[in-house]
Amino acid sequence: PVRLVERRLENQRHIQLARELDVPLVFKASFDKANRTSVDSYRGPGLAEGLAVLKEVRDRFGVPVLTDIHEPGQAAVAAEFVDILQIPAFLCRQTDLVVAAAETGKVVNVKKGQFLAPEDMINVIDKIRSAGNDKIILTERGASFGYHNLVADMRSLLIMRELGVPVVFDATHSVQRPGGAGKMSGGDGRWAPALARAAVATGVDGVFMETHVNPAEALSDKANAVAFKDLKRLWQTLGAIHGLVR
Repeated sequence: PVRLVERRLENQRHIQLARELDVPLVFKASFDKANRTSVDSYRGPGLAEGLAVLKEVRDRFGVPVLTDIHEPGQAAVAAEFVDILQIPAFLCRQTDLVVAAAETGKVVNVKKGQFLAPEDMINVIDKIRSAGNDKIILTERGASFGYHNLVADMRSLLIMRELGVPVVFDATHSVQRPGGAGKMSGGDGRWAPALARAAVATGVDGVFMETHVNPAEALSDKANAVAFKDLKRLWQTLGAIHGLVR
């Protein structure tokens, strides 16, 4: 989720690294993670404070900003502060939410549901286009494989690209184990770099990843996040692969 003042310097370090490596960066954070496993889990600062922080990041660092919404009524409000609206995977079939995001005219990034076949995302695309918006991104974040497990099928990236929109691979949520740690989701972040390399080799348009200076202290996705100390080498590797396949 959106972190408070003490974390803003860390955001700056990530943005400076991206510029050093000439990596086009979109900053993502949530003002409210309404889909946490447990009622006791941290959700974020809320709509007003969270959007103010996101606006500060956009204005101060000059980078595009993305946030997710969970209710149709949040779309127009959030659109005033961010560049991209994201539809969470669990909500990707909620027509009212998808259309509300599309009606803002912002870029809409839709996480593919863990329960959907990649070709079924054409129906989500059609919903967005029905509102006169063709600024669409699809993001693969793994497919359910039994209980508490996800697998990343690289064919999904190619299938969704055939739908005629940019496709992003979510390397860190794809190694998540939903609900696998009791009152929180588990995961195995050591596999995220390898999956990111594989996705870039398919020609994917972007890579989504959670990152933190100290993942063990993260308030969400601590089991999946890529440590900041590993980020430079990973980005350099992904850039080299991208240069070979583009």
